[in-house]
Amino acid sequence: MTVVARHDAWQAGDSYDAYMGRWSRQIAPRFLAWLDAPDDADWLEVGCGTGALSAAILARCAPKSLLATDASAGFIAAARRNVTDERVTFEVADAQRLPQTDASRDAIASGLVLNFIPDPPRALAEMRRIARPRARVGFYVWDYPGGGMEMMRWFWTAATALDPQAADLTEQRRFPFCTPDGLTRLAETAAISSVEITAIEVATRFASFEDFWTPFTMGAGPAPGYCASLPSDAQARLRDNLQAGLPREADGSIPLKARAWAVKGLVR
Repeated sequence: MTVVARHDAWQAGDSYDAYMGRWSRQIAPRFLAWLDAPDDADWLEVGCGTGALSAAILARCAPKSLLATDASAGFIAAARRNVTDERVTFEVADAQRLPQTDASRDAIASGLVLNFIPDPPRALAEMRRIARPRARVGFYVWDYPGGGMEMMRWFWTAATALDPQAADLTEQRRFPFCTPDGLTRLAETAAISSVEITAIEVATRFASFEDFWTPFTMGAGPAPGYCASLPSDAQARLRDNLQAGLPREADGSIPLKARAWAVKGLVR
């Protein structure tokens, strides 16, 4: 296992929700409104995590059915606890080898996961294989190269100031294709047509420094995994560095924002 990948821990659903799930829940409904899939569709969700996008699909899109998959058994267990609608089935599955028949779904969505799949073109090819003719296909990822996920940018800036080797672990360096041009090329390579892309931005306000810091100590995801791996003295230095630099409102809250790139298209 490489040094770059070793902190990608995706099992603890509650830890992930504290770190990223709360922001995923803000992005999901705005993505679905833009995707504009038809009612009464058979949906596939790839990389459902703890169920943020799943819940939004069920609440807003009037699906006939939803099959939601994730490679993490821990996340699937959390999603089953979080989302109990009878229209959804959660299944552990590799996005690069999905257990669905050809041309079996009307709408396919994936949120905040494509960059973590070892072979994104293969995953998109699988989505296209499962899509029926005229199916809507959409996905979104954080704008890592543009610094759009500000909480991560602040974390890694502070971390690399203390440990220059941490630069190789940053999402910005690992996922340079998460740009409008790079994502459009990915979709077109998978023979998805009429590709459109848009930015979706939400506020990520933290009530206090502890609200910001604690999720980074819980180990779910690359930055928290790196933080949790540090010796206690190095973690304390990182905490102090962050605490000194973050912007604050008068009430002590930390006003940041998060930007995702969303992509959609059709299968001919």
